Amino acid sequence: MSRHFLIGVAGGVAAYKTCELVRLLVKAGHSVEVAMTEAATHFVGPTTFQALSGNPVYLNQWDTRPDNGMAHIELTRRADAFLIAPATADLIARLAHGLCDDLISTLAAARTCPLIVAPAMNRQMWDNPPNQRNITRLVDDGVTVFGPGSGAQACGEVGDGRMLEAAELFDLLDGFFVPDSLAGRRVLLTAGPTYEAIDPVRGITNISSGKMGYALARACRDAGAEVTLVSGPTALPSPTGITVIPVQSAQHMLSAVEASLPGQHVFISVAAVADYRVANTSEHKLKKQDGGPPTLTLVENPDILASVAARADAPFCVGFAAESQNLLDFAEQKRTRKRVPLLVANLAQQAMGADDNEVVLLDDAGRHPLPRQSKDDTARAIVAHLARALASR
Repeated sequence: MSRHFLIGVAGGVAAYKTCELVRLLVKAGHSVEVAMTEAATHFVGPTTFQALSGNPVYLNQWDTRPDNGMAHIELTRRADAFLIAPATADLIARLAHGLCDDLISTLAAARTCPLIVAPAMNRQMWDNPPNQRNITRLVDDGVTVFGPGSGAQACGEVGDGRMLEAAELFDLLDGFFVPDSLAGRRVLLTAGPTYEAIDPVRGITNISSGKMGYALARACRDAGAEVTLVSGPTALPSPTGITVIPVQSAQHMLSAVEASLPGQHVFISVAAVADYRVANTSEHKLKKQDGGPPTLTLVENPDILASVAARADAPFCVGFAAESQNLLDFAEQKRTRKRVPLLVANLAQQAMGADDNEVVLLDDAGRHPLPRQSKDDTARAIVAHLARALASR
């Protein structure tokens, strides 16, 4: 769905990231208008944002271009959300106290759309008690705070306070308008493949990319849940705002799940866990021998979903069935055998590694097919079904 965003840019070096954010939003089909403080123009020129957004840039509250001559009122009237990125400590303080002495702060005071701030500052400024009080006040007033992130800062220090990357902000904006259907819920997921070592350089794995599990983790986060993701080895970036626990083997994944399980309301088993592991793992790299290839003895891995579903304190369990044939029959057998209330069935050859998916949801009420669509859209549909199931319990 195409939306209209108003982006406010304050005077911080992180303004260069906002250029990329505007580009991503426009590329995704959204319309963007940009308002800048005078200090922001010392870091990025207005011409850059005009070129990226395709719209004029607003610099002060006296701009007469809006029909009513009131830029500080008109700009938020046509926006679905007002994001200030970067939001400096000074601007956050003025917003928290309702001061209106430039275009950005006046827009925030007169807005009719949701306000989001993406803090960007030195780590000492972020930790400064007055700044923390100001952040708390903004949150109490209904303002959404994206970030900040942690890492290397322009001043040369390392810590909390840096603005989130453009891709992270784009991801959070994409889910900002999703209803909080899982608010107050804690969700634990597994995703990706597992890797079972043969020797220090070889192993047994599969072609799972982790895309479906990561999409579900983001969809649960966007629906208001507190999300923990136990992930096998993937090439995917860690989703913003989600606790990620990296693992390798099935046994490692089971240990991480069991340690994270207390207090969880939902467990979603998306990971493509290897059914078997090598019993006779070699400490050293196996060498080619005249006698031919070595004999590998395989033993069965633990069934993580079944073990969680069988617990007396089991959360609501959601399983996945990836089959290559007889999809619905095999999936229903798996749901019955493992005693899970909701199971998502898909064909492995169509789903693994792909960017889209076609699934059928199976529960006590029957079968609920979903159309082939992006994995992000599939994840949102699964979460909507899950939320309804939880609400009816």
